[in-house]
Amino acid sequence: MAGTPTNAATTRAFTDPGEVDLNDVGGKGFGLIEMTRNGLRVPPGFVISTAACHEYLRTGELSAELVAQIHQRLDSIEEATGKTFGGGPVPLLLSVRSGAPISMPGMMDTVLNLGVSRASATALAEATGSVRFMADVVFRFHCMYAETVLEAFDVPDRNELTDLLDTLDADTSAEAVYDAVWTLCAQRLADETDESVPVDPREQLIGAVEAVFRSWNTRRAITYRDVHGIPHDLGTAVVVQSMVFGNLDARSGSGVVFTRNPVTGEPGMFGEYLEASQGEDVVAGTRTPDPVHKMSERAPQAYGELVATCAEMERRRQDMLDIEFTVERGVLYMLQVRSAKRTARAAIRAAADMYDEGLLDAAAALGSVSLEQIRNVQRPGFDPRELAAAKESGSTITTGVGASPGQVVGELYFDSDSAQEAAKQGRPAILARPVTSPTDLHGMIASHGIVTATGGSTSHAAVVARALGTVCIVGCAELTIDPDAGTMTACGRVWHTGDVVSLDGSTGDVIDGAITLVDGATGDGDELLRLLAITASTDATVSISGRAHTVDQVREVLDRGADSFVTAVDDVLVTAGTLDRIVANLDEGQELSAAAADLEAAITDAFTALFASAGTCAVDVRGLDFHADDVAELFSVANLFAVHPQVAMPMGSPELVGAQLRGLAAAAAQTDVTVCFVSPRTSGPAEAIALRTLRDQLKVPIKVGCYITNTQGALHIPEIVAEVDHVWLELQRLQAETYGIPPRHLLAAEPLDGYVRDKLIDIDPRKSISVFVDGLLDDALGRLTSPADLRVRLAGTVSDGTVQSLRTKGVRHFAVASDELRPMRLASSR
Repeated sequence: MAGTPTNAATTRAFTDPGEVDLNDVGGKGFGLIEMTRNGLRVPPGFVISTAACHEYLRTGELSAELVAQIHQRLDSIEEATGKTFGGGPVPLLLSVRSGAPISMPGMMDTVLNLGVSRASATALAEATGSVRFMADVVFRFHCMYAETVLEAFDVPDRNELTDLLDTLDADTSAEAVYDAVWTLCAQRLADETDESVPVDPREQLIGAVEAVFRSWNTRRAITYRDVHGIPHDLGTAVVVQSMVFGNLDARSGSGVVFTRNPVTGEPGMFGEYLEASQGEDVVAGTRTPDPVHKMSERAPQAYGELVATCAEMERRRQDMLDIEFTVERGVLYMLQVRSAKRTARAAIRAAADMYDEGLLDAAAALGSVSLEQIRNVQRPGFDPRELAAAKESGSTITTGVGASPGQVVGELYFDSDSAQEAAKQGRPAILARPVTSPTDLHGMIASHGIVTATGGSTSHAAVVARALGTVCIVGCAELTIDPDAGTMTACGRVWHTGDVVSLDGSTGDVIDGAITLVDGATGDGDELLRLLAITASTDATVSISGRAHTVDQVREVLDRGADSFVTAVDDVLVTAGTLDRIVANLDEGQELSAAAADLEAAITDAFTALFASAGTCAVDVRGLDFHADDVAELFSVANLFAVHPQVAMPMGSPELVGAQLRGLAAAAAQTDVTVCFVSPRTSGPAEAIALRTLRDQLKVPIKVGCYITNTQGALHIPEIVAEVDHVWLELQRLQAETYGIPPRHLLAAEPLDGYVRDKLIDIDPRKSISVFVDGLLDDALGRLTSPADLRVRLAGTVSDGTVQSLRTKGVRHFAVASDELRPMRLASSR
């Protein structure tokens, strides 16, 4: 009887008892062990652990102990199958596959049909009764080993095998056929390299294991991990398993099946089956498989077993699954099970359905959908088929830096006046400029999208576009934009004023022509609402405000489930087109009392319609902040601060603060909204007392509050809370101050992505709370009678980790952008 290796941490048979560590055996090994324990028909095999991968990558070789364990495990497979590795009468062939703890489909290496020798090939032909089948196995093995282990680029194609077999007589011996096929492949390999495929099966096995370990550090694998945020130090396990043959005869085949449709989420088994094939044929696309239900006509017993097995595995795992299987002469074998990769649409429907079916409780259903999947389905975008066709036809003009996400279609205009005029006529303008400046503001406000030839994700165009919520692509270096000529040139082609282009602000693609836009939630809106309805069954008592500064945006945030909304005086007045006049007058030395009158009138006029659209909603309005990124970018505040230095301080100009209080009160007077004016950048209780005192002196019937954006203010949160109605913490600005980073960088990919990647900063402040800020909050909230008295404004995209951390501290009221309301609702309900 074969011995059992003493070091179970290095290798493990599927049948070994004891606890199974996913990080040790990888996802593929974990699934095979699970299916074996559940009594499913799984070909025998064993797993070489990720620890062995780490050791190999460190030393460049397999240890003698590990090689000995592999041979012992191989003996056990021979015993379990009654087959012989490298010989007959019934030969044992193996698959050697990668299996990382986190699925990386197609990124690492696999070798099938391993164990081919002259003796085993001859025995295989005799055992199966098919010399042609044996030739196919030998050919597949040699080509795959040459490509995977020896890194050959040129191997024979299947037509060459067919031609070779057609030249042989029908009574040619198995040995002669083996020799002919091996020679065909070996000669091609010899033309490229001095290396050759080993004829010793045990040497083949060791070479394949090493190749799988090496594949962890291939460029494609590293890139995949970078893109998907997978740690580089996990390593991969190796699964060594007895082969079953879907290419044996017409009663055999292989397939891939999902327990639900991975595109739509529709219940029911979905997948493909290919008769007389190995698994690589299904995924390679060299042959067209049939829908899996066709299998019921050709292998009805195996099909019935597959249906039952899929349902049971989904019930056990409580997840949509991706399953690989092989049928050998009518008998079903399970080769892999893993969580299915799925579209956002499918994830949301599956979660809602599985909750309704009783397969998932509320926590599991909500936990199965990511915040990014919510964002994906609610985002209006291009018709996927049209977009794919446009890219395939070469319609992409250039790719720049996606600075503000979204997808839009419009007509090119090369100066802001023309863009504004086009917008007045109802035409969708795309403003294309070499670079934007504050003088382009009116055109930027009027445009559906913005393109610049220069600049990065923190440039003027990028910052303003994000403030406006406008799609923007910057840094299109291949474009020559000539505003005087009214042209845009790329690759020798010229576009003129009025020509139609499509912009993808996420990818940075500028595409020629119009691509149809479809609602992000088209066909998915009901499913998304079903999922969000589950949040009502949780005990999360969280209130969420949406950010809005136009009537349409107020309606949008309320439609998306906001409990209230927040806005800012400068945002509303910029959109109304009145702030530039007020700032210009102040710049020119206008007295603050006169400016206050203008400001009050502008606020009353701009906010009246805004409040009227909000019903009985509560609204918090941040006061005018000349330090805000978008205001500072739009206007030359340095001169303003020189002329009126007091306006640089939150309570430095009681005239302007009073004007804002009176204007908001007047706008709210004829509506049912509850208004709170919130002073920006508060640093201590004295400012809070001054604000409350001014409100009382003016006798305006609105609440007052403070925004905290700095360390000093955070230290005094309890004292500030005691003086006003609402206190808001702007978390990202506090984080930015802590790290000395411009706040705008927290809304862009670079340079922070690079900083995080190079480990030049301890956390990503866009996604996590720093240790220092965390300590500040713990101290402040610990001194509050009710931590819920502190409200938190989150800029940019919502992070699960940040929300959970703040909820744990007792925060129960958040403000987010309109697009983040539903992701926030999900995050706060977990």
